[in-house]
Formats: sequence, structure tokens, C-alpha cells
Amino acid sequence: MNRICELLGIKYPCIQGGMAWISDGTLAAAAANAGIVGLVAAAAAPADIVRAEIRRTRELTEGVFGVNIMLMSPHSADIAQLVIDEGVQLVTTGAGSPSPYMAAWKEAGIKVLPVIASVAQAKKMERLGADAVVAEGMEAGGHIGQTTTMALVPQVSAAVSIPVLAAGGIADGRGVAAAFMLGAEGVQIGTRFIATEECGAHESYKQALLDAKDSGTTITGQISGSAAARLIKNSFARSVIERERAGITPEELEHLLSGSLRRAAVDGDMKNGSVMAGQCAGMIGDIKPLAQVVEEIFSEARDLISRGAEL
Repeated sequence: MNRICELLGIKYPCIQGGMAWISDGTLAAAAANAGIVGLVAAAAAPADIVRAEIRRTRELTEGVFGVNIMLMSPHSADIAQLVIDEGVQLVTTGAGSPSPYMAAWKEAGIKVLPVIASVAQAKKMERLGADAVVAEGMEAGGHIGQTTTMALVPQVSAAVSIPVLAAGGIADGRGVAAAFMLGAEGVQIGTRFIATEECGAHESYKQALLDAKDSGTTITGQISGSAAARLIKNSFARSVIERERAGITPEELEHLLSGSLRRAAVDGDMKNGSVMAGQCAGMIGDIKPLAQVVEEIFSEARDLISRGAEL
């Protein structure tokens, strides 16, 4: 029990990451039932789709869950109001500033935990009234910043007084223990929860995680100056990077990426889809019930932290 557990009313200080096309009501409910925060990923979906997932989550759990809002979505304003109307307990935000919605969310009693990639962003979110921040390093899957988790978390923890959760590259108890040593009071885990029985991602997507090696991911968007994203190396990733080297514009890249995550996560196209995953994919060796994964992670973390005290 620490500030994160008390703030969010959960057993373990952990949030299941909000992953587009993956974090639906079923996965969020499984996470909430396991004693952590479950998240429904709004991504670029319209409000009626997100509403249905929120209500499905509520049917499946009495635990704590929230919505991850991608603020660059054309539907973000609608989703911001939707979480108030649906009585959602908390939101995490990314790809923009939540400042236009913060006052209304706080008035509605919603906990706000922005995902940030720098100390400057963390300080800004604290001034806006965020309840905590998720410091996500570039080891994470999907869209990423430029600083590693190891370097980012201690600097953010030292810069703000609100609780910090670490994210990026965390898939087991070792990562949780390390995050606490770096100053975090909780973690956000995404990639590891894809390889669970409750996750609705295509089985080929899950198998790609099981097959991944330590050097099995790459980053698109860096060469062209677009939004950087980490994904598993495949034909699609290599073709994107080749196009970037040939001088593709950010607009052309955005068009090339459109629909690529859905092709992988929903259709199971491992050749032409964007298989977003963190660098911790190489640590995943099996598919288990989500609750079992959570219990194993925090059991290992407890043992390691106890041993660390002896050292």
C-alpha cells in the first residue's frame, strides 16, 4: 500500500496500458479484477464506440478502471465529455495537453494521470492539477519520447511532488523493483498484458511477442521527423524506414501508417501490419491469465525489494 494504491483504490500499484485496438473492455475488466487499474483505449474511436467499451467493462468488473484518451484524436473533446457522463473513475492522457478538460474532470471527481516523456511535461501537468504522472521511457511500444526509462523516471521523481508511475520496458518483478528504486511509486505495463488469455489481440500478434528477441523491435518516424513509434521488426517496419530514408514527408508517412496497427492487432497480418510492442517483448515467453501475470510480477518484486534491503 502506497500513495498510488491509496489514490486509485487498488491492490497493486499498477496500470494496464491503454493500447489502441487492444485495450478493450474485456482486457480492462480483467486488469481491474486482478487488483490493478484497467484502461479502455479510446485511441481515434468515436464516442459511441468508447461508450460501449466503458459499459462492457462495467458489466464485467466492480474494480477500478479508466479511459486512455489520445488528445490528438478528432473525437477527443467528445471523449472528454463522455468520461464525465459515464462516471469514469480516472483518465490517462497522451499526445497533447489535457488542460482544456482538466477543470471539468476535476469537478467531476475524475483522477487525471497524464503520460509524459520529459521533466518539463511532468512539471506542467503538476501545475495543471494532475493527480500523478506516468513517466514513459522510449523502451515502450507505440509512440515514444527520446529518453530511456532508466534516465527519465529518477529525474521526473525528483522534479515533482505528485506520485510517479514508471512505464517502458517493464514486464516482470525485476522491472517493478527497479522502478521503485528509481523513485516511482507504481508502474504502467502494456506489452506484457498483450500476451494474456483475456487480451483480444489476434493470436498471430501474441505469437510475434513470444518469438521476439531482445533486438526484435525498431523505431519508425525518427528519420522523417514524424512521431516516433516502436514496433516489432517485420516487412512493414522495414519498408517504412526505407521510405523515410528515401525522403518521405511526414504527411506521406502518416498515410502509410494509417490502418497498419489494426491490420496487425485485429486481422493478424504480421507482414503488412504495425506490430507495436516494447523492448520487453523479448522477455515474454508464455501466455497466461492476466491475474496470474500480475500476481507473479508483484510476488517477484516483493522478494527483490526485500533482498535489496539486505544488500
